[in-house]
Amino acid sequence: MPGKSFHRTDRVSAQLRRELGTLVHEAVREHGLPSVSVSDVEVTRDLAHAKVFVTALQQERSKEAVKALKELAPQIRFQLGRAVKMRHVPELHFHYDDSVDRGERIDNLLRDAPPAPGDDASED
Repeated sequence: MPGKSFHRTDRVSAQLRRELGTLVHEAVREHGLPSVSVSDVEVTRDLAHAKVFVTALQQERSKEAVKALKELAPQIRFQLGRAVKMRHVPELHFHYDDSVDRGERIDNLLRDAPPAPGDDASED
């Protein structure tokens, strides 16, 4: 299929990200977990495994949240199977997405950095 820019894995990833966003939100509420949201889903080419990346509202509780989601993965996968029309639902692997934290850290470092020589805005 030449010229086809969207691969099946991309479409499946997008669909799983939408569905898992809802399912993870429900799991958080149901089990009293720290608040997390699904930031990305990467599916293997054979669609057997899915890496589910989550971000946490409270970074300090992210490990606790990911641990709980890993334990709930079979349940969430079962619910996912009922929500999507796929012959085989990928096995879910939850990971913490620290890109938001890293971005914040870089932002803070840049904000707190002393101005470089010659960067003084008051010279105009």
